[in-house]
Amino acid sequence: MVDTEVIKDRMRKVESILVSQPAPSNENSPYFDLADKFNIKVDFRPFIEVQSVDSKEFRKQKIDILSHSAVIFTSRNAVDNFFRICQDQKVEVPSDMKYFCIADQTAYYLQKYITIRKRKLFVGHRTATDLLEILKKHKNESFLFPCSDIRKNDIPDFLNINGYKWNEAVMYRTVASDLSDLDDVYYDIIAFFSPSGINSLFVNFPDFKQNKTRIAAFGPTTAKAVKEAGLILDIQAPLPNAPSMTGALEIYIKDANNL
Repeated sequence: MVDTEVIKDRMRKVESILVSQPAPSNENSPYFDLADKFNIKVDFRPFIEVQSVDSKEFRKQKIDILSHSAVIFTSRNAVDNFFRICQDQKVEVPSDMKYFCIADQTAYYLQKYITIRKRKLFVGHRTATDLLEILKKHKNESFLFPCSDIRKNDIPDFLNINGYKWNEAVMYRTVASDLSDLDDVYYDIIAFFSPSGINSLFVNFPDFKQNKTRIAAFGPTTAKAVKEAGLILDIQAPLPNAPSMTGALEIYIKDANNL
């Protein structure tokens, strides 16, 4: 565990931040507000990429999509790849299929593929824990869980422990992006959002030395990955007074830049 005095000693003026995600499509993103408010450089670069599993490889999993009465979606990638596989396999999803989505954003995204008012839709507030409370009321369903080869265990563990009928379907992979062009580029802060992002950092730069670069991590699993990689975690989000990464960054910048 890193002493708080060490964190404080590493605190110095912030002029640049690298966010390890794609640039926001919304011009009103709080990241842009952060850059304007503190006159700092904020760049975006996804550290991970999603690669679809092809139909031939999917067939090896021997999963009959139509033997399931419900699908659990935890991301837009899961939605895209589920319907891609259905199209490739010439599977017509029945109108009475039920959909369980982790959050409103994922549920809204379903409209790209189905008319939601004609389907049975169940939506969590934001987290897997919220969705588990909903799943408790539907134990008689046969669930399909489209996911990546790298995924959290909370939903599968819940389904197994409680004796649900379900199958996991790996429909896409999470792989490290090519970041070789960043080899000589320095940022005061790098913000991470998943253990996969930390893995990508070391896949690209096996000899990475943190030195004066501050590391920000969103969520406990990302924070754990930072520490297990031997890095110092300078900024952790969410915080009680800052539920977002931008909120945690703003608090840190105000302190570091003496504002």
